[in-house]
Amino acid sequence: MTLIPTDLSAVRISEAVRDPNREIAASSRVIDLSVGIVVCVPCFRRPQHLRLTLESLTNQRTPRSFAVVMVENDAVRRESAPVAAEFLAEGRLQGVCLIEKRQGNCQAINAAFETAQELFPAATRFLMIDDDEIASPDWLELMVRTAEATGADVVGGPVLPVFDDDSKPWLSRHPAFCPAYDYSGAVPLIYGCGNCLITRAAFERFDRPAFDLRFNFLGGGDCDFFVRCRDAGMLFHWTAEAVITETVPRNRTSLGWIAKRGLRIGAINYRVQYKAARSAVARVRVFAQMLGRLPLSLLRAVALLPSSETVVAMHPVMVAFGAALAALGLEPKPYEASKIAS
Repeated sequence: MTLIPTDLSAVRISEAVRDPNREIAASSRVIDLSVGIVVCVPCFRRPQHLRLTLESLTNQRTPRSFAVVMVENDAVRRESAPVAAEFLAEGRLQGVCLIEKRQGNCQAINAAFETAQELFPAATRFLMIDDDEIASPDWLELMVRTAEATGADVVGGPVLPVFDDDSKPWLSRHPAFCPAYDYSGAVPLIYGCGNCLITRAAFERFDRPAFDLRFNFLGGGDCDFFVRCRDAGMLFHWTAEAVITETVPRNRTSLGWIAKRGLRIGAINYRVQYKAARSAVARVRVFAQMLGRLPLSLLRAVALLPSSETVVAMHPVMVAFGAALAALGLEPKPYEASKIAS
């Protein structure tokens, strides 16, 4: 174990955060540079919920030592930084909180993973949880144990929604809120980093930034990264027992928001597949496929209507329409600060 007080590690921290657009807002009194596990937490305008997220990390049932790297992505208001500083100053968590001045989903995630790799050179496993999520007590232990047992490069787990609006029981069955898998085992791909573990070796296969900034305001940089991991031959594993819960406010369960979510999923699907196409012919094929899915999605919606709520049945149509709009150069930018409610 390599324990050093933060006043002596100031040089070490500054070396890890060389980017002029990043600055350290807080650090724990003592940092163990020998930890093998780091949990990354991107933060943006949810200080009350961030407290719940960090509480869940302090309550992890594991004998393993781990550090935390939190990234405040609102350089003006900085509402998350005081909460992070409190947990670090009290020694409830060890690590750092930094400010990423460039706003956007991929900017914040890249800042977290890059700082974690630089500041903790012995770390080989990097987990992520969002600031609107709560980790179950055995989450970290189960994720790391799975990585050890399987040799997977990437481990994923379910993010189960907890809705503020309990008047719509069908919400939990909507594809926008369902986990990708309902079993533990090897899987071909995971799609999001809200509950994931990525090995250092996986990051080292790619140039930085790992999360493509072209997805910065659309979202989907995680899906793009995992597709590239799959194409590089990496192994994925799903751990259904490593549960994270996500608090879903009422403004994210309105019909309008759900429709926009479908459009965004379609746009992400198109952008990821178009980027992966390696030739002009392949890109034309992706374009044609996306446009061709519109009529097929209508047939699928009609087939779903007898057994599903209308909004659930219409999800394939919204996804196909979002992909078609993206193919025509029109896509949403939900991660722009001006479009995010506090």
